[in-house]
This record gives sequence, structure tokens and C-alpha cells, in this order.
Amino acid sequence: MNRTQLEARLFSLQDTTYRDFTIRLIPNLAPDTVIGVRTPALRALAKEIGEDAAFLGQLPHRYFEENQLHCLLLGNGKDFEKTVGAVEAFLPYVDNWATCDQLRIRVFSRHRAEMLPYIHRWLDSGQVYTIRFAIEMLMTYYLDTDFSPEYPALVASVRHDDYYVRMMVAWYFATALAKQYPAVLSYITQYRLEPWIHNKTIQKCVESYRITPEQKEFLKKYRLK
Repeated sequence: MNRTQLEARLFSLQDTTYRDFTIRLIPNLAPDTVIGVRTPALRALAKEIGEDAAFLGQLPHRYFEENQLHCLLLGNGKDFEKTVGAVEAFLPYVDNWATCDQLRIRVFSRHRAEMLPYIHRWLDSGQVYTIRFAIEMLMTYYLDTDFSPEYPALVASVRHDDYYVRMMVAWYFATALAKQYPAVLSYITQYRLEPWIHNKTIQKCVESYRITPEQKEFLKKYRLK
């Protein structure tokens, strides 16, 4: 399927109501780059296309939905080296939080040790959504049996003014408090996070069903005025 054929296929799946919703949800997207295709339809199309190397090599894409489709295709990759190389090629073109968060790569779960050098490099990239993706990988794969105190320290050391990076840091620490409460609590009690991130982390904990009522009440005491 060439680019023209793919774009025609995407427009055949267009839902204009969903397009308008997406434009409101992701305000930094240019409206004329959004077609309006719902995720289940994109998943079905990704399954139909399979591993289309030609499409994955056609960067940058024109439409938001093409980027979403790209994420879905990468997520199905089975070879670690090939897939991580393709992810690295794609990350510089990720330009919004929804595409970043759609980039879930199943093969990474089986190669966590091999992933760490890439995560370090992505954290140091200076690119908003590459940094956000790196933090998301630490949140997804390194807060359970592979947890180490060095990982929250890495996330806490991130310094970036962009809202979507700062929000991901808060999301990471709220999740870390749900999964590794004793190990990361000092980031709150010793005020080791930037003030905005500190308060946002507590807010997300209070809103979380994974934090106990007793923990929520304790964390509330550390809100900054």
C-alpha cells in the first residue's frame, strides 16, 4: 500500500466528530493534520498492513493518524534490535503527547537490561517527547521486580520546562508511590521534586485508586502552599 492509497484508506475511515474531539484534546496539532480515525479502526488497519517497512521508512508523516498507525506497527515488532532502531528513527518526529503515549512496544518487556542504555540516551536527548517516552518506559517496566532506587533518581534529575515532560515526571512518581511507596516516599517528605511537580504528584496520588486512604491523608500534609 503506497502513501496515496494509505491516505485514501484513512479518509475512508474518517469520523468528523472524533476529528473535532481530537483537535480539542491535542491543541498543539495543526487541525489540517488530523483526519479523525478512531483507535479500533487504526488497530484493524495495522493488523491488515502488518510489518510494512516501506511505510515505516516514510518519515515524516503528514497526518496524526499516520503517526498513530506507525506506533501500532512498531508495537507489534518482534525483533528487539530492529524494533528499537525503528523507535529511535521515529522518536524525533513525535510531536504530541497522544502519539508518545501510544508508543507501547511489547518486545521491550523481554529486553529490560538491553533497554537501559537507550533510556539514558533518550533522557539526555533534549527533545520533549523523547524524554517523556523515556520516563514512560521507566514507569512501565522498572517499577516492579526490576526496580532500583537509581531509576526514580534519574527521573527526579530531569530538568525541562515543558508541561508534558513535567506532567510525566509527576505521573511517574505517583505510580512509583503506588508500587514502591517506602522506597520513593522521601521524594515527597524531603521535598526533592520541583514544587509544581511535587504538588502535581500528590494530586495524582489523591486521585488514584492504588493509593490507600491513609497514604493519601499522609501525603496531603506535604502539599506546598
